[in-house]
Amino acid sequence: MYKQMKRYLPVLLLAVAGFLNTPSAMASSHREAPLISNDPIADNTDLYVFRSPDDTNTVTIIANYIPFERPEGGPNWYTFGQNVRYEIHIKNDATTKGDDITYRFTFKSVNEDPTTFFNIRLGKQNLKTMWILSKSKSGGAFTVVDSGAVPPPNIGPRSIDNTVLGLGQSYSTIMKNAIKTVSTGETVFCGPVDDPFFVDLAGAFDLGNFRYKGNPDNVAVDGVARTNVHSICIKIPISKLLKSGTGAATNILDPSYVIGVWASASRPSIKTLSTTGGNATYNTTWVQVSRLGMPLTNEVIIPVGMKDKWNAMTPDSDAQFAKYFSNPELALYMDSSKYASAVPSLSALRLQRKSLGAYDFGYSRSGLYPLKGNAALAGTALDDKVFGTILLPDSNSPRSVDILPIFYTGVPNLAPYQLATGKGGNPLAAGKPFINNFLPTLGDMIRLNMATPVTDRTSKDFNSLGIVSAAVLGLTDSRYNGNTNIQAIPNMDGFPNGRRLEDDVTTIEMQAVGGVALAAIGLWYDDYVPGKTPTVVTKRLKGVLGFTAGPTANDAAFQTSFPYVAAPWRGYDYALLVK
Repeated sequence: MYKQMKRYLPVLLLAVAGFLNTPSAMASSHREAPLISNDPIADNTDLYVFRSPDDTNTVTIIANYIPFERPEGGPNWYTFGQNVRYEIHIKNDATTKGDDITYRFTFKSVNEDPTTFFNIRLGKQNLKTMWILSKSKSGGAFTVVDSGAVPPPNIGPRSIDNTVLGLGQSYSTIMKNAIKTVSTGETVFCGPVDDPFFVDLAGAFDLGNFRYKGNPDNVAVDGVARTNVHSICIKIPISKLLKSGTGAATNILDPSYVIGVWASASRPSIKTLSTTGGNATYNTTWVQVSRLGMPLTNEVIIPVGMKDKWNAMTPDSDAQFAKYFSNPELALYMDSSKYASAVPSLSALRLQRKSLGAYDFGYSRSGLYPLKGNAALAGTALDDKVFGTILLPDSNSPRSVDILPIFYTGVPNLAPYQLATGKGGNPLAAGKPFINNFLPTLGDMIRLNMATPVTDRTSKDFNSLGIVSAAVLGLTDSRYNGNTNIQAIPNMDGFPNGRRLEDDVTTIEMQAVGGVALAAIGLWYDDYVPGKTPTVVTKRLKGVLGFTAGPTANDAAFQTSFPYVAAPWRGYDYALLVK
């Protein structure tokens, strides 16, 4: 009788939230935590936030999911999950709790011809997928906005282009036709695309043993080259992203134009499978299983034992993780008193141990903490009355002054966070402004100042090193280093002020851990001696600026208009290339 009964096998996809609140791989966020590595459909891979280069009154947000999609991955091709909530979260007001705007995408798939094992045949699609967009403001109820079609996988010429057996259209036409302007004014595309990230995965995971450019013995390879992801792209008018009452920007660093963005995926907490082959059933309790703000956070900052917990949290709970940003593990391999000699590929990245003869930013050292309470901090961001209790918390959090704000608060247009230009050797003095994406929520998000001008992608000044490049120009280029005025320095709109598709975030973040941001504001490397060294661009600084983490550009050209990401690789044409 027991065998004749219809039986169900409960499968606990995730532990309940209480369990996730207890402690329990570097391709931005590809397979970055133990639990989510077993659920790729719900796995955030990358998040991009930038002013649209061809439509500058808008901001484009691109949230990617499903890592390492092989272009020939049939017969069950990759698609968005039907029992997943994919969400894009936006903050425009640091005084509120939770999201100020939330976009929620859900997906439904149908088989148009279940009699065939092919995904596409005779003009019909199996796993034909539709997206449904809902929107919430200020934590209110979600309202359905619109729906649209997800393009099929780019299988091959007979499935896509052929007019007899296939869909009879070019893939570029299919992709273009999937772009939709929804009822509330946003423009949306959801579908498979080339993975726009680029990184030397093998070198990164071998304890930071990056295979550097020009090494004939071990050439760096882009570990995500010729793989696809599924992308949610949304182009939003800037006017819709501003908090209520915000007028025209007062300047290109107007603090009221800063937003913070993060993306997530949530699953029903319990899935029940049927032994008779019927459809699975799900309960109605949703649990966040993945999230992403700044690239590489969970991969290289959060330790293994905390990664699943991190994925289950929201940014308003991130204060508990601050210590990992204030004293990041990677600094161990750039500190000559620790393990720097064991990782020669990072030899160009050596921390300031005695900057200006006094300040030690080595692993677990004091950083700027010796200045705590000093009258010289009055009115700066390090003043306890401003934000100093976070940025100077104790005597063994050396990077709370640079890495922590880059990831957790954004960087204010306030001393000491201005370029050394015009400071006269005093890093606490007012200098040349070059960034203001300060949104002090103490949580991991990509922060973007929407007033900052767009750098023309065709300009000779355009550079994938983002703010690092802007800092170099502001310090050394005669167009910008002769005054302390606010000027539109090229690449001020680059990472970490937002994140453009072209930005080499791995190199930027490795240089940042190596102290380049400290140097930019006047906390120079140890080989600079005030009054004796003829230039602040010393051998050590040049070495850091010359470091690259391997591949420095994507393996496919980006589109010049929305959705900007490249079309997905075609499985039929796929060939593994070694660069």
